Amino acid sequence: MNDKYPDLQLGPLRFNLANDIPMLVSAIVVFALVFWLSRKPQLRPKGKQNVLEWIIDFTNGIVKGEMPGTEGNTFQLFIFVMFLFVFTMNQLGLFIDINIGGTSWFHSPTASPLITMTLASIVLVLSHYYGVRNKGFKGYLKGYVTPMAFMAPINLLEEFTNFMTLSLRLYGNIFAGEILVALLRNLALAGGHAGLIAFPFGFIVEMIWQGFSVFIGSIQAYIFVILGTVYMSHKAVSEE
Repeated sequence: MNDKYPDLQLGPLRFNLANDIPMLVSAIVVFALVFWLSRKPQLRPKGKQNVLEWIIDFTNGIVKGEMPGTEGNTFQLFIFVMFLFVFTMNQLGLFIDINIGGTSWFHSPTASPLITMTLASIVLVLSHYYGVRNKGFKGYLKGYVTPMAFMAPINLLEEFTNFMTLSLRLYGNIFAGEILVALLRNLALAGGHAGLIAFPFGFIVEMIWQGFSVFIGSIQAYIFVILGTVYMSHKAVSEE
């Protein structure tokens, strides 16, 4: 992987364009896909409407599995959008690789730890917000001393480990996948006499690995929203 990326400085803020551009593309792709699938809905769904309803049922099932009560209704749209967004970002770098003059302009945003940590932060901030909203501040704090008061440091440490697990699991898998794709691509494009042998071997292996990486990217999007839903359910669902 090339570690040289373009950046844009706006006052005190510096933006990594190799992350921001593909994130914007991902958002546009998700919006365009959902917009197209939701056109002209019918009482008897068919074709593309079936695809959209299947995705909605799939993500709603994830939420209901962890939050069967009414609290889960609040998170259904969030999990639906997050799943599509993470899935799209996971796949982009497999098929689009723009490198100009040794500077990488385009890769999977989730191959950057800053992006996955931001996504994990969104999930955890929402978890704490709805924890206070649904349980009250006193009930929210009670969760840190349950079942015993001496568990508070361990429960606080768990918040940090949840954040790291949610962010680094996604980053590690997508980054490793892009590294291997880049190595196989370099093998296929090797010059000289070795290239005559390396090209067909590298090309075939890269195609196989890209197909496998699509599967991995899908699984990682699923795992991310599953873990995010679990964390939110622990905070937001009132115990009866």
